[in-house]
Order: sequence, then C-alpha cells, then structure tokens
Amino acid sequence: MSRVGDAFWRAAAYCLHPRVMLLSLLPLVLMAGLAFGLGYYFWEAAVDGVRASLSNWRLVESLLGWLDHFGFGGLRSVLAPLLVLALALPVIVVMSLLLVALLMTPSLVQLVANRRFAGLERKQGGSWWRSLGWSLGHVSLALMALLISMPFWLIPPLVLILPPLIWGWLGYKVFTFDALAEHASVAERRQLMRQHRLPLMILGLVTGYLGAAPAAIWAFGVMALALAPFLILASIWLYTLVFAFSTLWFTHYSLAALQQMRELRAAQRGAAAQPDLPTVDELLQPAPPSLFSSL
Repeated sequence: MSRVGDAFWRAAAYCLHPRVMLLSLLPLVLMAGLAFGLGYYFWEAAVDGVRASLSNWRLVESLLGWLDHFGFGGLRSVLAPLLVLALALPVIVVMSLLLVALLMTPSLVQLVANRRFAGLERKQGGSWWRSLGWSLGHVSLALMALLISMPFWLIPPLVLILPPLIWGWLGYKVFTFDALAEHASVAERRQLMRQHRLPLMILGLVTGYLGAAPAAIWAFGVMALALAPFLILASIWLYTLVFAFSTLWFTHYSLAALQQMRELRAAQRGAAAQPDLPTVDELLQPAPPSLFSSL
C-alpha cells in the first residue's frame, strides 16, 4: 500500500503542473459548449416529455396531490426540471471521462513517463483505437449498470454505495488500460492487472467517490434550477480535475508496478543464466585419490 500512497501524492503534485492545468481547459471548453448547446435546443422538449410521463403515473400524481394538500404545490412545477437534471448528470460525467481519456490521458502519461520513467521500454501494447474501443465498451456497461441500479438509489445507504462502485470499476478498467497502453505489452498489461487487482480496485473506488463528490453542489434543491448554468459549468470543471488526477494516480502506480515487474523478471533470468557454483562444503572436501597417488 506504500506504492498507492506514493502515487497519490505524486499525482496531487502533478496536478499543479502548468501543463496539466492548460490541458484541463480543452475538455472543459468542449464539454461546456456541448452541454449548453444541447440544453438550448432540447431543454424545453425534455422537460415537457418528463412532465407528460409523470402525469400518466398514478402513483406520482397521488404523491403530488398529497404535497399540494400540505402546501407544497410549488414542487409540482420543479419536479420535471429536477429529474431532467438528474438524468443529464450521469451523461455529463461519462462524457467528461471520455474527453479526459481522449484529450488529456496521452499527454499526462507522456509527462509522467518522461519525468520519472524515461528508461522504461515502450512495447506499444495498445493503440489509440483499441483504447477508444475499450473505453466505449466499458462506458456502455457502466451506463447500463447505472440505469439498472437507479431504483435502488431510493434506499438511502445504497445511493452512497452503488454509484461510486460503478464509477470505481469504470475508472479501474479505463485508467489502467490507458496508463499501460504505450509502455506495456498485452501480456504484461493482463498480468499486471491480475497481480495488482486489489490495489487498482482501491484506486478505482477512491476515485469513484471523488467522482461522485462534485454532485454535492446540486444539493441546493429548488435553487439548483436558478443556478443550473453555473452549477453545470462548475460540475464539468470539477469532473475534469478529478479525472485528470485519477489518470495521474493510475499512471504513477501502474508504470512503477510495470518497472518493478520487469526488473524482477530480469533478475530471475540473470539468476537462471548463471552456472551452478560449488558450495563452500564442496570446496573443503578432500580430493579423491588419483591413480598416481597410489604409486
């Protein structure tokens, strides 16, 4: 676990690097433009669609009537917009992760490799299109898991457990692959992910909770609707920083583990190549009598 802590502090220090700060602006600008563009064209239609769907559910209509009776009728008008925001938030998270993986991860891995692992051989075990396919496949699985688990979010303890677990699993798969894509071969990547599954899952779980933390800024309730443009921008910025830090953390840990694995393998090959030397007891034993000694 000492390597986990060492990689954590190194990743935190690298986040202050000017190059990392500049790289974080590109996903922020692209994701913010995409979010506001989609909101401008589809916000009203999405709210109207959710409101129409809610009106067809008798249980929801009964609940809203009960709230109207106790003087909470204002919640009827904000329920649909809040649900649209709740459904849009996982999409923002996933898109931010993909943008960081595509636009920042190669440069971040290069930065760490050049400054700390300059002598580490690059075996090109994963091309960019493999990385893209790997990321898209696991993102799709994560979105399916989120949709399936949404009904369980109504249970208070599970809403604090299930989403971070899903984000942690996704981060473990995506960040580890991207960190090792250039330096490790396919066999080395599989072996390292198998041997270091527990520490990497811990990294994924911690980054999963870090990825869920920005959602706390939506705890303003009804006020979130009025502050939605600013909160969306703040959320995208926080997610970009969290995913950049996660990339650096996985990169420091994975490349250090890869270097150690290669050094151990080289030491084992060197030991196997050395001839068997006589032990001290064998050297001290008297030589057997020869033919000439008996003459």
